[in-house]
Amino acid sequence: MMIQPLLDRVVLKVEEAEEKTKSGIILSSAAQEKPQFATVVAVGPGGVVDGNEVKMYVKVGDKVIAGKYAGTEVKLDGEEFTIVRQSDILATVE
Repeated sequence: MMIQPLLDRVVLKVEEAEEKTKSGIILSSAAQEKPQFATVVAVGPGGVVDGNEVKMYVKVGDKVIAGKYAGTEVKLDGEEFTIVRQSDILATVE
């Protein structure tokens, strides 16, 4: 199955949390920080949202930084994705 977001929504595949510190200490899942880096896997068409024209600036394959607690997490075919509004994306990473 594929996810096709609507309007100004973007589907992200979030990178895995670090399980080990740089000094080699293994972190429990509760101590792992939620990652903010993600890859864009699908982009909505944009359009008119709340009376304002929305142009999509991200594209599939972009590496981005999203708000730490932004979006809705979904599980599809055993993979976890996060669906966010484009405005919840803080920056692109090159």
